[in-house]
Amino acid sequence: MLSELGDLRHAIENDEIDACFQPLMGLQSGRLTGFELLARWRHPEAGLVLPANFISLAEENGLIGELTRRVLSKAFTAATLIADPLVLSVNISPMQLRELSLVKSIRDLAEAGGFPLTRLVLEITEGAMLTDIDRVREVVGQLTAMGCKLALDDFGTGYSSLAQLQALPFSELKIDRSFVSAMTKSRESRKIVASIIGLGHSLGLVTVAEGVETEEQADMLLWLGCEQGQGWLYGKAISAEEIAAVIAAPPRPMLPSMMGPGEGWASSSLEALPAQRLSQLQAIYDGAPVGLCFLDRNLRYISLNQRFADIDGIPLAAHLGKTVAELRPDIFPRIKEYLQRVLDGEAIPETDITIPSSSDDGKEKSVRVTYYPALDEADEVIGISVAVLEITGDTPMESPPEDGGEYQGSSMPPLGQATGPMMQASADWVRALESIKAHARNLGWLEAVHPDDLEPTIRTIKASLSAGTPVDLKYRVGDLDAKWRWLRSRGAPRFGPSGEVLRWTGSVEEIHDLKIKADEAMSSQPREESAN
Repeated sequence: MLSELGDLRHAIENDEIDACFQPLMGLQSGRLTGFELLARWRHPEAGLVLPANFISLAEENGLIGELTRRVLSKAFTAATLIADPLVLSVNISPMQLRELSLVKSIRDLAEAGGFPLTRLVLEITEGAMLTDIDRVREVVGQLTAMGCKLALDDFGTGYSSLAQLQALPFSELKIDRSFVSAMTKSRESRKIVASIIGLGHSLGLVTVAEGVETEEQADMLLWLGCEQGQGWLYGKAISAEEIAAVIAAPPRPMLPSMMGPGEGWASSSLEALPAQRLSQLQAIYDGAPVGLCFLDRNLRYISLNQRFADIDGIPLAAHLGKTVAELRPDIFPRIKEYLQRVLDGEAIPETDITIPSSSDDGKEKSVRVTYYPALDEADEVIGISVAVLEITGDTPMESPPEDGGEYQGSSMPPLGQATGPMMQASADWVRALESIKAHARNLGWLEAVHPDDLEPTIRTIKASLSAGTPVDLKYRVGDLDAKWRWLRSRGAPRFGPSGEVLRWTGSVEEIHDLKIKADEAMSSQPREESAN
């Protein structure tokens, strides 16, 4: 220990601790958002020594202050290459947060290096606030007053994470790499990550995932709504001389179809505060170019937007509290069966119907209606979401799909209809496999996919979304008792007049028995003997 301590003192005095920079990436945009400062000790005999092997030694022996000052000095000088709005993220030792001298040191070093403190993010581990919280608040208060932002690092690994979040004015929440590395294989880790992201969103914090090493991890984080990531996938720690090249590199290509935080399985993890969520939904509802309404289980109009009332030809206020049968006895008999099917858990997309015109010309109006079941946390149907689009011109009438749609070669009907990254389950599927019903809607079905099938499934979906080509997948889905059954998902894009993908439609069917028989037949075939 004495030899190591002596070597460290020598390294600090002779500026042998280098300042390195790891890229921070915006998951949705694919663009660089900044760098995290990392210290590297290039030992003449041991080679590269990582911070985990010398930071604690510096803290225990009163060297952390001088070490931080020297590394920050190098970092701020190099950070002049980091143009606005890129940020510099810096780890601060828990011990230093109790020293008022830290404030002056950071201010003086930033001014000398010409780096604005408004683009400096200070990362604090949970353990930093376990004692002397009043002194920590005082130091942090002065730092934030100068413009510094605060991030809670390694969230979820300590004992008092939630208490720490309300103790200081954090603007970022960093997800520990241990959860990220396991999330594509472990359902528990994936749920922890989703919960942290949801908590961050509800508190208005930016979420940053550490240790992102694979495309599958990045895709999953994007689907869950995480804003930023760092890790070897985006680049290892680099020297100051390499910063310019990283900044000049083109952004990573991202898929528009995968850029919707809140779509699919991410939706439950991205709840805003109730007041925020209400105002956001109301703005979307009122501004939608299509008619929207919500019916409860008694088929009463609970809410609707003005566009729906205009298409219906009846004042908005006249709808509220009335049933469809009371308000529209002229069309209710024709749609009653479809509404009941939706209450049974089935989605019925793009159904064309005619309704009497609200004008005096007596002409009928053609509308395209989509019905989706609204489900609560227990996956019970609590009502029906209805979207109505008025059709112009001569558009052929279409009948709504029969239960399950068309399918071939399966002993059971398909799961339902897939639209973009969302999927709705058919009533037949819900009735047949009650144990995995919770996974059947939206991208939540990925929660039930066998760990060995998850990454190839994500890769195939991503490739099809990127190229706009049909997708055909075989994978295993398990219930709560880990009883695995084989499914097959098939889907194809629907293109607009300019060649753009408007939506994806498809179906999912169970092929378990057929797959098992095929595998057994394959394994029973005699193998050719190799030539001697």
